[in-house]
Amino acid sequence: MSVFLAKRFATFFATLAIASLLVFAVLELLPGNVAQVMLGDTATPESIAALEKKLGLDRPAPERYTHWIGGLLLAETANSLSYGSPTAELIAERLRVTLPLALLAMVLTTVLALVFGIYAAARHNRAGDVGVMLASQLGIAVPSFWFAILLILLFAVKLQWVSAGGFPGWSEADGGGIGPALQALALPALALALVQAAILARVTRSSVLEVMREDYVRTARAKGLTSRATLWQHVLRNAMIPVLTIMGLQFANLITGTIVVENVFVLPGIGRLVFQAIANRDLVVVRDVVMLLVAVVIVVNFVVDVLYALVDPRLKASDA
Repeated sequence: MSVFLAKRFATFFATLAIASLLVFAVLELLPGNVAQVMLGDTATPESIAALEKKLGLDRPAPERYTHWIGGLLLAETANSLSYGSPTAELIAERLRVTLPLALLAMVLTTVLALVFGIYAAARHNRAGDVGVMLASQLGIAVPSFWFAILLILLFAVKLQWVSAGGFPGWSEADGGGIGPALQALALPALALALVQAAILARVTRSSVLEVMREDYVRTARAKGLTSRATLWQHVLRNAMIPVLTIMGLQFANLITGTIVVENVFVLPGIGRLVFQAIANRDLVVVRDVVMLLVAVVIVVNFVVDVLYALVDPRLKASDA
């Protein structure tokens, strides 16, 4: 197990280092004047020179990269030009909305996908299976932002059960609370979960059906084990490996996919922050947010690799 974890940690840090170099290169080393882009075409040479000095663009690229990475590790990031606050504070504040939204969407995705995927596999080639496959195909075809608009029209405009957008906050002192906050996140989470649940349901169904055709499953049935007992005791554990892969990727996609949905529902999360930063040409915020999203994807993949070893010990044995 120690060898397996050592290899995964080495891959994790190497991937993170390469990703940080790419993000730095794209935003700072490609042709063009970053200060000019941030200030616009009407900026004077004096203002451009002042911004370059403020951002440290007058220093060598390796020094700037080391300073940036060191600041990220210590949470001592540069100040946003639009907000005048350190980007670490801005991101931490916006994560209070984006992270619960992504977690809620992941819970909905997992519950819906496992329930309908296992249901379809247990009723293979019957009406229930066909119905789930048709519904999942429709779910895959519907874009999240379009489904979000339909949810607003139905539940906010027509039924008037919830507000069309905004976030009341987690604190009751601000006029919000846990209940109103979760209510405000319910529709965005459902909009995000629809496509991901449709994909995961199909993967779950396929994986369960593949395992059910294995010899040891037929042996268990021949010994008198019921279909339900065989499914829960022998099939699901072995069918979870490809499902875990998709779930890990989906959680990362849910966080990065909040950019559009948060803007549809006017939620003050990471998605709205990066959208506003791009509109304001605040590349300091864009750089740190992109690096955060990249790091989330890498961390999630690392966690999935470790979960592989827990679900299927043969994987860590083969890596030893």
